[in-house]
Amino acid sequence: MTLALTGSTMLSGLSFSQTQAVPYGGKGSQAIPEWYSQAQATTGVHWSLLAGLDVYGASTKPPVGVSRPKRQPHPVVGYRFTQAEWQGLFNPVQDDINPMRIGLFGGRGADGDKDGKADQNDPYDRVRAVAAWLRHGGASEDEQVNVLWNHFENEVAVQRVTALAHVFRHFGTIQLSERAFPIHKRYSYSYRDTWGEGRSFGGRRIHEGTDIFAGYGAPVLSTCFGYVELIGWNRLGGWRIGLRSADNTYFYYAHLSSYARSVRQGIIVRPGQVLGYVGSSGYGKPGTSGKFPPHLHFGIYRDTGTREWAFDPYPLLRQWERKPQVIISPPKKGEEKERPSI
Repeated sequence: MTLALTGSTMLSGLSFSQTQAVPYGGKGSQAIPEWYSQAQATTGVHWSLLAGLDVYGASTKPPVGVSRPKRQPHPVVGYRFTQAEWQGLFNPVQDDINPMRIGLFGGRGADGDKDGKADQNDPYDRVRAVAAWLRHGGASEDEQVNVLWNHFENEVAVQRVTALAHVFRHFGTIQLSERAFPIHKRYSYSYRDTWGEGRSFGGRRIHEGTDIFAGYGAPVLSTCFGYVELIGWNRLGGWRIGLRSADNTYFYYAHLSSYARSVRQGIIVRPGQVLGYVGSSGYGKPGTSGKFPPHLHFGIYRDTGTREWAFDPYPLLRQWERKPQVIISPPKKGEEKERPSI
């Protein structure tokens, strides 16, 4: 099945009010969990910023003093305060959940669902407390994001939180876990598990990905809902694209022959959207091509908050390959819509 993509949405330089929601009829639980909508109604902090912070907080390594429940989805685990921040530094009651006493000792804990408890393991309480913390910085989105700047002191962290927020706002939901195989399956292709094999160009190293061999020009597709974080030439990867998914996973595409029309840094993408075309670029200065057979190098990386580490994509590719594809073709020349950008 093929859909026409009539335009692309840019992330950079947007305020949340500028980003138009495009409802997505995904399966699963409610599009916007009630704890986000209630916190927005109470504090004025947009639910998508809270969701973006939750995904970043749950998917990266927790800071010292922060504990997380295990085997829970990102919106439930979310961004968390240290226990001292939650209950108050000089609160004598360890693991306190009494909202009145927490307030007395200057803790950030809150009773978001009015059950008489301020329990950080309750997403209603946790999100309400996070929203109040951001709202304390000011009523505007810029002021609330500035709280994150002061907290993280890390430009990349803040950019990822706000970019994820724009993705959620654009689709009007947090239910964005769908994945797609990265090559159009109507074209001939082949692949095997090449993880860890040796590579010598540019120094000895191991292969951090899977090579999917296909003919020149075979369409390369977005695997996820997310945004284009990186695009351009790399000495090893040639013409490459880096996608950041809505769950903060990084997908790396290398050795393309060209990019699809309207694909550029900052656009929001969805599964099956054409990003570019298979080639053999790389291993040299810009424009170098033909040093190896045409293929897509596909890598997956997880963000720890301080670095990103690769893992073998082959098992996931085998899963995604069995799914039906919906191809979102690039717009025809002259049909691109202008979108907000820097």
